[in-house]
This record gives sequence, C-alpha cells and structure tokens, in this order.
Amino acid sequence: MTDTLRPAEAATPGQPADSPQKLKRSIGVVGGTLLTLSCVTPASTLFVVVPDLFGTLGTATALTIAIGSLLCIAVAFCYAELGTLIPSAGGEYAMVSTLAGRLTGWLVFVLSLLVVMIVPPVIAMGTADYLAPVVHLDPSLTGAAVMLLATLAGLLDLRANAWITGIFLVLEVIAAAVVAVLGFAHGHRGLGSLVSMQVAGAHGHTDAVTGVLVVSGLAIALFVTQGFSTAVYLSEELEHPRRDVARTVLATLAISTVIILVPVAAITMGATDLKELTGGDISAMVTAWSNTAVGTFVSLCVALAIVNAGIVMVIQNSRVLFASARDKAWPTPVNTLFSRLGRFGSPWVATLAVGVPGALFCFVDLDTLYGVTGVSVTAMYLLVAVAALLGRRDAHRHTPAWRMPLWPAMPVLLIVVLAYVLTQQDVSYLLWTGGITAVATLYWALYLRPRAATHWLVSLPEDTRP
Repeated sequence: MTDTLRPAEAATPGQPADSPQKLKRSIGVVGGTLLTLSCVTPASTLFVVVPDLFGTLGTATALTIAIGSLLCIAVAFCYAELGTLIPSAGGEYAMVSTLAGRLTGWLVFVLSLLVVMIVPPVIAMGTADYLAPVVHLDPSLTGAAVMLLATLAGLLDLRANAWITGIFLVLEVIAAAVVAVLGFAHGHRGLGSLVSMQVAGAHGHTDAVTGVLVVSGLAIALFVTQGFSTAVYLSEELEHPRRDVARTVLATLAISTVIILVPVAAITMGATDLKELTGGDISAMVTAWSNTAVGTFVSLCVALAIVNAGIVMVIQNSRVLFASARDKAWPTPVNTLFSRLGRFGSPWVATLAVGVPGALFCFVDLDTLYGVTGVSVTAMYLLVAVAALLGRRDAHRHTPAWRMPLWPAMPVLLIVVLAYVLTQQDVSYLLWTGGITAVATLYWALYLRPRAATHWLVSLPEDTRP
C-alpha cells in the first residue's frame, strides 16, 4: 500500500500551541496572478535565459519555446487540479506526498528546492549587464545586493508585495512590447524563418538544428514559463483557493507565453543575420533598431524586472521552506525556527534562510547549473503528472476541486513525453541531479523514515470556501 498522507485537521484557537501554523488568506485572483506572473519574470527570462537558447538553437528557438508552452498546458492542468485539491504552501511536495507517497513527495521537495535556490541568484547576477548603460557594476556584488533587497521585500505583507511586483510587471511588459514592435518593424526575414532550424556555426558557416537538439532544449524551454507553479505555493494565502488557484495557474501560463513568445519571434525575424541572432545580444539589437535612449530604457526595465523576479522568488522559496518545517522535515530546533511568522504574517526566518544564501551564491560559478535546473524542472513535472494520475482515487475522488479535461490521457501523455526529454539531456546534468537525489534518499531512509510518526507529516490548512 502506498505510504500516502491524509490532510491534517486545521488548527483552531482551542488547539495546542504546536498545532500547524497557518498563513493569512489576504490576496485575490488579481494579486495572485500578479505575483505568479512576476515569478515567470517574462522580461528577465527573455533577456537572460532566451539568449542562451538563441546560441544553441538559432532560428529554432521560437519553435522550441512554442512546443514547451504546449507541454506546459498539460502541466498547468495537473497543477490546477492538484493545487485546488490540496491547497498548501508546500506546493508540489504537498500534492505529491498526499497522493503518491511520502518518499516521492520528499524527492519532489528536494527537486523544487534545488530549482528555487539556484535560479534567483543566477538571474540576479544579470542585473549588472542591464545597468551598464547607466553605471558599470560588478555582477556578483550587484546580484548579491539584489538578493538582499528581495529578501527585505519578502519580509513585508504579501498584499504589499503584490502591488510592488505589479508595478514592476507593467514595466516588464512595456519592455517586451518595445522589443516585439521594433523586431517586427525591422524584419529581415519572413514567418518561414521561425521554422527554418538554422544556427550560426564556426567560421561563418550555417549549421542545421537537429530534432535531437530541439528535444534537448525543451528542458530549458519548460523552465522559461515555469513560474506559473507559484500559484500553488500561494494557495494558502489566496482568499478562495478552490476557485482561484486554477484561474491563476492557467491565466499566468497564457499571458506569460504571449509576453515571451511574441518578442522571441520578433527578434528571430528582426536580427540582421544569423550570426547576430545566435550571438543573442538583444540589447544591442534594440539599440540598432532604434537609438541609445530606447536601448537604455529597455535595459533599465529589464534590470527592474530582475529585481521583481528576485522578490517573488524569495517569497515563493520561503513558503516552501516554511511548509517543510511545519511538516517537520528537519530536526526539531530547525523546524521551530523555519515555521515562525513575523508581524506581517510572513515566515521571516525562512525568508532570511533562502535570501541570504542566495546572495552568497552570487559569488559562485553557476553556469553549468542551468542544465541541472532544466533536468530538475523536467523530473519534477514528471512526478507531478504521476500524482495527477493518482488524484482521483479513494478519498480524493469526490473532493471539491477543479478537474482537468482529458483525464487520464493528459497526465499519461505528459509522463511519456517528459521521460523522453530526460533521456536527451546531457549526462553530466543527469548525474548531478541524480547524485543530489541519492543523498536526499539517504536522508529519508536514515532520518525521516525511522521517525515517520513524528516527521514529514504533510499538513493541509483548513479550506472552507469554494
């Protein structure tokens, strides 16, 4: 029998002080969408992650992202159903633990923690590049400053952060729109270039992009719109989770796909030649299409977008760590610290615990960890799909929740495709991720499993409103 978990009873005023702590429900679907969309960070993804894809995939970049976005529809269906079925700040691990067993949930937690700890500092270090038109700064020091600023913002009330990130998000969308308009206006090739599958090779030669390269690139393409899962992490703080989680997940995926994919298509068509496109210097292209002032404006918008991304990612990461401590994943003193809430209702110790190390990571060479992140995201999505396949059995069959169309075909197809994508990844990235997973399994076997009665008890908050 699968070692799954049943939802814990919610804490009430008459319960003991050590009852599971609950986060405050303070945001609606608009605030949740702003926070979730900000975690996708369309502009920072467009200017920081996509250039690497241009360097590998050339004109096939837009096609790869489009395929990844289609796969993400199935992933979003899984998240929307499981997020309303199991509305917990633990996100993926709470859903998977409840439906597919404690060990599987623990491994999903490790994969998600790996992703959210690596990505913020990597993106934060890109801030210096986009502040260059105004001031030249050291990338590591600037990234560390961004992470510390994001940590301070993460200590505030979530409603305040929704407005902060919403303002920054408007600037992100404006920057992406400027790039799209300029790219299409200066198009050097037609729509056919979006499926031409070419990349600039060595010595000025043109190389063909193979199907294998596209499949390999899907791991990063999945990461490009990965932030829609933040809606699940915020489900404990949404005022009507049964209704708003699905709306937030699906709306965020649709909006972020448009904001990212349209400028990518414009850049592909607007680049002067294949070498310029493969080089991926989007800021230089924008300046060439317009003037220095416009290029500087877009760069500053991107810098703000990266700060915005840092704020939302710190918020997300702290909720994951808070939930893991509340569910007693660590030794008792650590659990006590990480589950403390501050005066604004935010888990302040957990926020510091993810923000400060993120600042330190800015001084570490994390280039190869992009590949590890892609593998981790793909593996995490695969396990979420497995949980979605099991989500309608036993006690959960009649639980009020948003239900995906085409079940069980949707999660089955997703499992097959993601398993194949994993087989096409670089062996070194698979070994890094596999090694971390092996260590996590040992921790489970030696510490958590012998304490099954008192540790790793996934608790779900009270959810009384439809």
